[in-house]
Amino acid sequence: MSEYTGTENLEIMTEAVNYNRFLLSLIRSNARRGDRIADIGAGIGTFALALAAEGLDVRCVEPDARQSRVIAEGGLPVVATAEELADDSLDYIYSLNVLEHIDDDRAAATTWVRKLKPGGRMLIYVPAFQVLFSSLDRLVEHRRRYQRDTLTDVMLSAGLRVDRVRYADSAGFFATLAFKAIGNDSGTINRRALVMFDRYAFPLGRIADTALDRIVGKNVVLTGVRM
Repeated sequence: MSEYTGTENLEIMTEAVNYNRFLLSLIRSNARRGDRIADIGAGIGTFALALAAEGLDVRCVEPDARQSRVIAEGGLPVVATAEELADDSLDYIYSLNVLEHIDDDRAAATTWVRKLKPGGRMLIYVPAFQVLFSSLDRLVEHRRRYQRDTLTDVMLSAGLRVDRVRYADSAGFFATLAFKAIGNDSGTINRRALVMFDRYAFPLGRIADTALDRIVGKNVVLTGVRM
């Protein structure tokens, strides 16, 4: 049984094959051929590089110098902040598990929306339910977790017309609740437990999500259009 801390928690998530496949499908479902796309908080470019390999036009925002070098070595344009992107220049922005790290989430969301062309689309994916806030959140420096209404309020105030907002990963909600109750205080993720959850519980949870996506989930998914 191996455990990982800090950056290693992020790296071990690459082994969550079904979870990452689900996230990529979310991104793809809102992308169109010919779009100018930005991945905000791109990490090492896991999703951006996959989209680029399919012929989509993607650029990245990633403040971490080490991770941005990986993106650049993969051949994608990358900047450190969203402010460096031109206003009214993008057809589609997606951001996965980023907004919860930012102190002033409303200001950040307003900046992101401003980078879209009028009618441009946005996908936001963030952790859900403050009751799940645990040592893992503290380790990766989350400021908050969201609910459907709180995320909707942030994005409306930023100038986005919200088309749909729902919960995702109902199985993950209960797994995270269990981690908070009986897990460790360091926030470390157990590799074997993660892989087992990803292989078996997550796919079953995706089926349950069809009935529970307005009620419960580990994450909130929001899509909308710049007004």
